[in-house]
Amino acid sequence: MGKRIAATRDRAGLTQANLASAVSLDRSALAKIESGSRRVSALELARIAQAVGERIEWFVEETPAAIVSHRNMAEPGAESPDIDRRVERIAWSVEFVTDRDGSFSLPSVPSLDRPRNTTEAEQAAVEARRMLGVPDADPLVNLSATFAGLGVLAFSIDMGPNAADAASILLATGGVAIVNGHLRVGRRRLALTHELGHHLFADDYTVDWRIDEKEDDQAWESRIDRFARALLLPAESVGRFWTDLREHGDSLRTTAIRTASRFRVDMSTLARRTHELRLVGDSEASQIRKYRTTRADIVELNLVTSDELAPPSLPHTYEKAVLRLYRQETISAARATDLLLDTWEEGDLPELAELPESAIWDFIG
Repeated sequence: MGKRIAATRDRAGLTQANLASAVSLDRSALAKIESGSRRVSALELARIAQAVGERIEWFVEETPAAIVSHRNMAEPGAESPDIDRRVERIAWSVEFVTDRDGSFSLPSVPSLDRPRNTTEAEQAAVEARRMLGVPDADPLVNLSATFAGLGVLAFSIDMGPNAADAASILLATGGVAIVNGHLRVGRRRLALTHELGHHLFADDYTVDWRIDEKEDDQAWESRIDRFARALLLPAESVGRFWTDLREHGDSLRTTAIRTASRFRVDMSTLARRTHELRLVGDSEASQIRKYRTTRADIVELNLVTSDELAPPSLPHTYEKAVLRLYRQETISAARATDLLLDTWEEGDLPELAELPESAIWDFIG
């Protein structure tokens, strides 16, 4: 428990003196608590939890055994304490609901061999599409529901511009992923697909990839990025779609906008993918990155728009499970809104039917 208190204090950006002052303790007493040489009372623990913004159970329950992954394009390798805290909270919440609602369960996440190069990453994407039941020619849509079929629950929460793009935890059965909803829709989709790759390629259940010394992290992350791009933009169908548009006289800009819209990716991802498929050269790829879809484009090109994974977004199966527990009065309204990650208010919950007077006998004797 002392280690957990120290970890959450660091995560909250507090010194021992800061936290000790906030909870009316001497700094030396807090130091002893963190080192394990002094016990912490329930009242002190409650004050510490409030000061660092955590629930008390975070300090007393084990974190689900997991592979935790990060995707942070803006600053690769940088820590993101906010997303760490949130993905842990989600993992606990999902396991709490799973343990209490017999109608809610996650299938085990299937596994794929870790790709050793870009060719194998491409092949893995083809196999993943087969597992998802999505034909190679079709765009991959409704990622949250689609990935849930492989046991990965997707949550989208706006964590601002300084948090990592996404993170995930592989649970004993299934897994959870959180996407920073602050991102634009194309990047949200890419980030979630990247996390799916971490789940499918997980080859050591208890090893955190960030401290895995078997290979260079950047090279490994690069291969998962290639897998994610190939999953969203399958080589053959993208190549055929792109070539047909160009041969029919569409400009580079119009071709890029139509392709990005059909496969629901951002321009940066499209530029990278078309370049690696040798559909465009360096200068064209650089130009594609600068394109932005306008309102006029949507109207004139008859584009289909979708704000997929717009925050806050929770899996419907999970929300329904929480509501079942609430209707059964297994959990209180306060616990229900907590499990719904504070994206619901108590007034949003359904009204509970009043129990008949005879029901009192169910609680006596």
